[in-house]
Order: sequence, then C-alpha cells, then structure tokens
Amino acid sequence: MDVSEKGSFNPRSFITEKILWLKETIGGEKAVVATSGGVDSVTTAVLAHHAIGDRLKVIFLDDGLMRKSEPEHVGDFLKRFGLQVKLLDVSKEFFDGLKGVTDPEEKRKVFRETFYRVLGRALKDLEAKFLLQGTIAADIVETKGGIKTQHNVLEQIGIDPLERYGYKVLEPLKDLYKPQVRLVAKALGLPRDIYLRRPFPGPGLALRVLGEVTPERVEIVRKATAIVEEETARMKVFQAFAILLNDKATGIMEGKRILGDIIAIRIVHSKDAMTANVPRVPWKILDRIQSRILNENPSVVKILFDLTPKPPSTIEYI
Repeated sequence: MDVSEKGSFNPRSFITEKILWLKETIGGEKAVVATSGGVDSVTTAVLAHHAIGDRLKVIFLDDGLMRKSEPEHVGDFLKRFGLQVKLLDVSKEFFDGLKGVTDPEEKRKVFRETFYRVLGRALKDLEAKFLLQGTIAADIVETKGGIKTQHNVLEQIGIDPLERYGYKVLEPLKDLYKPQVRLVAKALGLPRDIYLRRPFPGPGLALRVLGEVTPERVEIVRKATAIVEEETARMKVFQAFAILLNDKATGIMEGKRILGDIIAIRIVHSKDAMTANVPRVPWKILDRIQSRILNENPSVVKILFDLTPKPPSTIEYI
C-alpha cells in the first residue's frame, strides 16, 4: 500500500488489508509479538489479535532498560484488549552482553543479537513460527542509509531471520511513518494516551547512557527520564528525555570538590522522526527539571539542555 502522499492514507482500509494478510500468512500457526509498550508494537499486537485471536502470544522482555514501572503498565493496558502478556525477566542477559561495550553501533548490534536470541527461546517454548514486530519506515530508512542501526531491521539489510534465528519475522507497519501508525492505532480503538504516546527506542535506556551500560548508570538516567517526562507531560512535543553523559564534571558538596555525573536534557518537536527541532521550553519547566534531578540523583552535579535540531544531530545520542 502506497502511503507516501499526505492525505491519501486510509487507516481503516489498511487495517482490513493487514488483518487479511496476517491471517493468510500465519495460517493455522502460532505467532508471538514482543511489545515494548510503544505505539508501534502495541498497534502490531492489537492488529495481530484481530487476525489470529488466541494463537497470538504477547511477550514483554524486561531487559532492565525500560522506563520506570513499564512492565506493569504494559501488562495492565493490554489486558483491557483481551491480551495476556508473558513477562520475561532477561535483564541479566542484556547487561552481560553490554558489559564493557561503549561504541554506539556496537551497543545497538549487541542489543539486537541478544533480543532475537532471547525471543528465539521464547518462540520455541511457545511452539510459534512467526515473530511480529512494529518496525516502521523510519527505522528502515535510517538503518539502510547508514545513519544508525535500528535493532528491528533485518531482511532489509540482508539478515535472514529464519536462517539466523530460526523463525520468520512479519512487519505489518513497515511502510508507515509515525503519523500513520498513530492513525491506525486510533482507528483500532486504542486510547489517546497510547496512540499519542511519545516514542521510546527499542534498546531503551541503553541508548541514553553514553559509555558503558550498567544497572547503576541506567538507574540514574531512568530516574532523570521520569522527571523530564512528568514535568513536560502537558507540552505537545515528540520526545522529552534525559541522557547520562560519559564524562564527569567538577561539583561541590559540603564545601568540598567532587566529580559527579552530567545529565543532558533533550526535548524535540517532530512529526515522523526524520527531522526535528527544539521548542522554546518555559524556564519554569527547565528550572523544575534541574531542581528535581539534582535532589533525586545525588551523583549528578551538572545539567545541560540540548538545543540541536535534526539534522545535523539525531534525536537520540546513540
């Protein structure tokens, strides 16, 4: 389906077409969808549930890299749509894989291999032959263009998932950009807080920790991200989050010099994630953010606000 022209996309026709495609492709087999709680994977899960019903199994990988309370949030939400979520605590496996890795591209590739290896075990246990995922057009464009490797892009860069991981991957949203995915989600009856939810990267907070990814460093940026999201909740922005930088900065505690962490704040406007600009954020919001982060993260001594548009920057740091 060609959805390249604005205004030509019909979400209801798309839903009908993809449900039929999923029914025909999956046949009488079982399928698994791994949802992160974002609009792309949740939309994929609901689409697939309409297509094959209880033969769809929903998995949430608790990789230790998600937002605060995300596993509970996702499970509770999907129950409202008749979907039972199987929670798999695989955080140790992901942190072990990421240990000592600092290169941005290497992080993404380590995450990808761990992600699909873990899912391979889950599919085998559930006797499923298909993995459904919420890959969208922007993921493919950035990966094929060499900007950065999105972990959920495989066949488009010559990786055969059946050959490498032992199962087939289906991507019903791969021709859509974020605005169109939101229209599909709305047409499926998903609530506003889901179809308008701000994007969160598949590798999660691993992309928001510069340098080595450890449980301790992830917890710092998780707390900071929760604060940024809470304080900007009423702003109409595409994304708002925190990044933990790799370097240390000089700070003062009880009159003595210390070396502490540096947090950068990233808030952007965008429609499809291909370009982005930075809005004028009211000073009182930035002031509350810095005050809360410093109070709730004692290791942080410096907070920066990122003003860079995309391009030349990307939205995420890694």
